Amino acid sequence: MKKLQDMTDEELALSYVDGNNRAFDLLLSRNQSKLFSYILFVVHDRETAEDLFQETFVKAIVRLQSGSYTASGKFGAWMMRIAHNVVMDWYRDMSSRHIVEVTKDNDLSNMGGDDMLEGNIEGRYVNTQVMADVRRLIDTLPPIQREIVFMRYFQDFSFKEIAELTNVSINTALGRMRYAILNMRRTARKHGITLQLSV
Repeated sequence: MKKLQDMTDEELALSYVDGNNRAFDLLLSRNQSKLFSYILFVVHDRETAEDLFQETFVKAIVRLQSGSYTASGKFGAWMMRIAHNVVMDWYRDMSSRHIVEVTKDNDLSNMGGDDMLEGNIEGRYVNTQVMADVRRLIDTLPPIQREIVFMRYFQDFSFKEIAELTNVSINTALGRMRYAILNMRRTARKHGITLQLSV
């Protein structure tokens, strides 16, 4: 029998369904960083993200225990779909109350980007500034467009995967990305931001 550490996420999920609680602990530790950063990126509030992250895992537990999980695809994608639905439910709830607020202290430091930056000190400074500008531009996007940009560029999902995770057609996912890029370009022009990485 395989050790837990050697099991795939799919095997761990099935092991948890069979009653092995340690399997779920390992699943949580493998997936929590990626899921939490996705949720935080979309909702822009750490406390809300923590609540939605917990709700995501509670829903996953309920679905696993009810037998509605089948190891036909990637466990991470299955979890991302649950997280997406939890976040969209939260937005619908906030919209119905008309109190959606974006915090001023949105921390995007958990996103990658610094590893792309090489070169001399001046070049590194320019690149760091460009990445900070990109993060600010992404921050101005509507939540649905921000989510697509995050999934595509920071989690490296294909448009097919994004469409499946967000329950839309590939054309809709592509359209949202197109509008996100147009909006970012418009905002960059408006504020005189040049997005040119130093080589």
